[in-house]
Amino acid sequence: MSISQVPFITLNRFEPGFRDEFLNGVASLFDKTQFVGGPIVGEMEANLAAYTNSKHAIGCANGTDAIQIALRAVGVEKNDKVLVPDMTFWATFEAVVNVGANPVTVDVNKETCHWDLATFKKAVTEFKPKAAIMVHLYGWVTPDTLEIRKFAKENNVLLIEDGAQCFGTEIEGQSVLGTALISTTSFYPAKVLGASGDAGAIFTANDEYAKNCRTLINHGRTDHYSHGMIGWNSRIGAYESLFLNMSLKHIDARIESRMKAVKFYEEALKGLPLKPYRASSKVKENGYCAVAMIEPSLRPALIETLKKANIGHGTIYPGAMSLQSGAKDHLAGKIDNGNAHYVSQAVLNLPCFAYITQEELQYVVDTVKKHFNG
Repeated sequence: MSISQVPFITLNRFEPGFRDEFLNGVASLFDKTQFVGGPIVGEMEANLAAYTNSKHAIGCANGTDAIQIALRAVGVEKNDKVLVPDMTFWATFEAVVNVGANPVTVDVNKETCHWDLATFKKAVTEFKPKAAIMVHLYGWVTPDTLEIRKFAKENNVLLIEDGAQCFGTEIEGQSVLGTALISTTSFYPAKVLGASGDAGAIFTANDEYAKNCRTLINHGRTDHYSHGMIGWNSRIGAYESLFLNMSLKHIDARIESRMKAVKFYEEALKGLPLKPYRASSKVKENGYCAVAMIEPSLRPALIETLKKANIGHGTIYPGAMSLQSGAKDHLAGKIDNGNAHYVSQAVLNLPCFAYITQEELQYVVDTVKKHFNG
């Protein structure tokens, strides 16, 4: 079969029988009028906890709420300083502002695209934050993850980990989400573990934090009409929980398929100006993104070639947080070495999704090679 187009991502490739199983499950929930809450949510949370080796897994409405809930749960309050990476999705920055705290952007390492220990130490020393949000982009983590956790604990910095892109990722053989002080993830449909709509979760081994999360998610309720906290409505839906529960059964196969694509690009594109990037050997990736870097001046022409060949692409992310127009009135400080800005101009993400075919991968590689070699 001749390939003439490849999407950046597609959301309609599932295992045989998955669609019918889900629709039958929806019909069952509908008949039982289980729309919000119910046994399916508890079952899904238990399966999430088991997969991540976390004591508590708490479902919520979306990944952005998950970050805000985690910040509130650990005690971040109005005007507290919170460190965030200068290379992340806007939701990380936005969540800090939405809980009334003051974000400080901290640059990433140019080689790993994540925080490094030295820059994190400098930021803690200079700004003395109450908390920090370490973001795990691309299905990776920084190789300094364990050292950053240790330094944060020693210096009384509450470390929240935004794992919206790292479900299934491991550091030195340990689940990233399950071993953090408190971590969050997004189940937006395009994620490695996606739901049938918006959804998210918080993971922690701390009983108090878990109790706070459950209270905040449900209007601050301590019982049905008693409210001990100012919370909001961030309950996860039953249909999303059903979809996640089913998807968890296949998550290892989906990650394996994604990683096959990542490894194929790494081998097939050797020696070209577009250079695939991988995580440290300490890290087991989940294949969320196929990440490559190119000299910024060369990127527009390659993107145009991909467009003409009907090949999807991404630039995750196309701008540093501290340079966003919405950031200027909220920044409490920054450490800017120019790395986040450079990465934002150099990064290019090639198609990568579960069950991408070998023919599709070859078409992408052939197009890239032809662009550079003629």
